[in-house]
Amino acid sequence: MGWLIAPVIILVALLMFVWLILSLRIAMQYERAVVFRLGRYNRTAGPGLYFLIPFIEWKSILDLRTKTATVDAQETITRDNVPIKINTVIWQRIVDPKRAVLEVADVGNAVVQVAVTTLRSVIGQHTLDDVLKEQDNIAHIIETAVDKVTAPWGVKVERVQMKNVEIPESMQRAMAQEAEALREKRARQIKAEAEFDAAILLRKAAEEIMQSPAGLELRRMQMITEVGAEQNTMTIVMMPSEFVSMARGIGEALSKK
Repeated sequence: MGWLIAPVIILVALLMFVWLILSLRIAMQYERAVVFRLGRYNRTAGPGLYFLIPFIEWKSILDLRTKTATVDAQETITRDNVPIKINTVIWQRIVDPKRAVLEVADVGNAVVQVAVTTLRSVIGQHTLDDVLKEQDNIAHIIETAVDKVTAPWGVKVERVQMKNVEIPESMQRAMAQEAEALREKRARQIKAEAEFDAAILLRKAAEEIMQSPAGLELRRMQMITEVGAEQNTMTIVMMPSEFVSMARGIGEALSKK
């Protein structure tokens, strides 16, 4: 029987070597292995080498890197009853592999579904103008709300970005007409303010000229020079200012009679 001992030892050593090879596992630096022993959670292994008992322990590999999830265009209604479609992008990362496996079946899809419901709820609390002008603030509100729900699942929502906002064509035309009306209103206000300022300056200039009759004559001569410089066929008849004063005096005298 002594001759059987050596083959048995070799066979046992070979089996142990095969068992060791089958037990060795490698997890990348960005991966974690959630190990279950006979169906119960045992440990979280990795990164690097770790042992897995064949036929007794099972593993679930999770990627800890930040992932993006695109939420398809969701049609929702704003607070002022305007239907819009919004595309959203979510950046998420697993921070607790144990809870990400034990607490939720499909963590990626669960985060997306929470984001969809939260998006509709938040948009319904804001008007169309708020959605168009304050996208960053609304995205931050959605991020905070989604992260609060996903925290028990071991998931960190790092960022939420509103990718695109689509509004009905009829609303686009109405907004274009409103913007055009506002621009026209502003242009008329500027023109009216310019005319008002010009009237004030003209009044001040008239008061200044009235204090010096010679200044009025100089202004008249300057006006003639400006008209003549344009090389037109206009004929200008000069009348002394005394004639105007005399005509004014005669008119006042006739009105008193």
